[in-house]
Amino acid sequence: MNRFPLWKYILIGFTLVVAFLYTLPNFFGEVPAVQVSPVRTTEKVDTALLGKVESLLKASNVPTSGVELAGNSIKTRFASTDLQIKAKDVLQNGLGVRYTVALNLVSASPAWLSSISALPMYLGLDLRGGVHFLLEVDMKAALEKAAIRYQNDFRTELRSDKIRYGRITREGNVVTVHFATRDQRDAAINKLGTTFTELALTPEDLAEDFILTARLKPETETKVQEFALQQNITTLRNRVNELGVAEPVIQQQGASRVVVQLPGVQDTAKAKDILGRTATLEIRMVDEQADPVQVSQGQAPFGDEIVTSREGGNIAVKKDVVLTGDSITDASPGFDNTSGQAAVHISLDGKGARIFKDV
Repeated sequence: MNRFPLWKYILIGFTLVVAFLYTLPNFFGEVPAVQVSPVRTTEKVDTALLGKVESLLKASNVPTSGVELAGNSIKTRFASTDLQIKAKDVLQNGLGVRYTVALNLVSASPAWLSSISALPMYLGLDLRGGVHFLLEVDMKAALEKAAIRYQNDFRTELRSDKIRYGRITREGNVVTVHFATRDQRDAAINKLGTTFTELALTPEDLAEDFILTARLKPETETKVQEFALQQNITTLRNRVNELGVAEPVIQQQGASRVVVQLPGVQDTAKAKDILGRTATLEIRMVDEQADPVQVSQGQAPFGDEIVTSREGGNIAVKKDVVLTGDSITDASPGFDNTSGQAAVHISLDGKGARIFKDV
């Protein structure tokens, strides 16, 4: 008969108990839920919104199985899908367009299990169901947008060097500059060829019209397309976070497509609406003359708007938009040379650079 030390039996027993404890969440299954999240990512969810959700449901006689703050969203559990659908209609009408109200499924395991990080095993689309999206990035539009930026930059560079030109036209992602003399065109080739090394410049003579054609080099086209694809993947990840989906799959497929898999999502229409939403980036000036006390109380001075910082405080910014995302040609992470803190370095087109210089 084999005999082992007592401590080994105790260790095996303890391991089995812990393993069983962390397996328990899988036996509770899932319950229908409604998730409320702000449309604007800068807006924070707080206990005031939580109380409003509870009061709206109570006034409409919709019983809940629990309401909780989860990250920057509110999740409300229900005993049946009928109550879930009714609650969605109530909250959509009561909260308005500032908030996204979506159907979801959440784990039914008790809170004490979640507090020790005992979470259910997340299942994929094949076992749990959900939504599968295949999105295609418009690469043609990305290249044309790059050509538009170069078209504007050409005007800026030629005017700064006082090189006269007739007109600048664009067809697709090809930019054409017309000159009255060959000397003007040669001067433009020297200037633009030095400034825009990523472009292929081709001179052409047509009667009395001296033409300079600019095209993106193949490696530049690839860089523009990769940047557009990564931009879209990052945007999609941020939007999927609004849905509160556990372990979503967001990955590149081929040169221009993105696959998005959302296990457990019931509201396919809302998911499509959130993923397909048009993103906007606005750069505004901070109103440093605003009264800090009024700003902290959420009172915006005339011509200003109150926004919430990442730390949760209020900031007064001008309503007038200085720049939009259309003026940004590239962005990369880095560090501030003065403070050493993390920063985002952006590159602007000609128009954006002029505006930023004047601010």
